[in-house]
Amino acid sequence: MKEPILEPILRKMRIRRVFQYIAKQRDCRLLDIGCGWNAKLLHDIEPYISVGVGLDLKVPEFSKGKIRTEQLVLTNHLPYVDNSFDIVTMLAVLEHLEDPAITLREIRRVLVPGGKLLITVPSKIAKPVLEFLAFRLRIVSREEILDHKVYYNRKSIKILLEKNGFTVEIHRYFQLGMNNFLVAIS
Repeated sequence: MKEPILEPILRKMRIRRVFQYIAKQRDCRLLDIGCGWNAKLLHDIEPYISVGVGLDLKVPEFSKGKIRTEQLVLTNHLPYVDNSFDIVTMLAVLEHLEDPAITLREIRRVLVPGGKLLITVPSKIAKPVLEFLAFRLRIVSREEILDHKVYYNRKSIKILLEKNGFTVEIHRYFQLGMNNFLVAIS
């Protein structure tokens, strides 16, 4: 699958941001929501996990080693029993959801008590920059940017997570303030 030139670079930066938190929790069960067509994060972290499940509308389904992917449209229910995962990742996904609260409540349900949700999501100041990169320079995906429903700042993302049962442990901006990174505890 051919993608705009900047997409793999941005993905690598997001993966690097969450990697240390996954590596610290060796042999965890991890769910990657919005894993992308190539499930790059899961492949990169395979040595550190016991099980990795990737969900995405675009991913081809496969099962190999510790990794399994499922082609899935994100709705109001995740097809897993309660307390199935130690870590859930959502890298550049939350901004695409019509009703992120429903998904966050489902994530909380499938996380073990004290489990971690690792999120990256564009900040409010990123909107004009991403639109310029997509529509003028065409180095990020136009379709992805058009699908963004909301952008978040520290306050708005923290409120959303706390209203849905999470405690924000860490919030940092990265990529020159264009992206939020959060670690939230269930």
